[in-house]
Amino acid sequence: MRELPVQDKQVQCTDTEKVTLDRCRFCVHSRAFQLKNAWVTSPARAYCMRERATNEVDLKQVTAVRCDDHSGEGYRSMMNIIG
Repeated sequence: MRELPVQDKQVQCTDTEKVTLDRCRFCVHSRAFQLKNAWVTSPARAYCMRERATNEVDLKQVTAVRCDDHSGEGYRSMMNIIG
């Protein structure tokens, strides 16, 4: 699992791509967002997994993102899966 620190409301998704938290929260690879000392399940998991996370994440307070993209694919919208 990769933990991506947030800088200027963005994460370094791949070596060449930065993604805003607004986009990251809808990526199939985002697993959790760090708020202070707690990890909150990604909203994308509400649609992609059985975890059914439904609470909105306060993106202004996010300090890191857990990401399961180990192949370097980068951002992939979960809307392609549910749409």
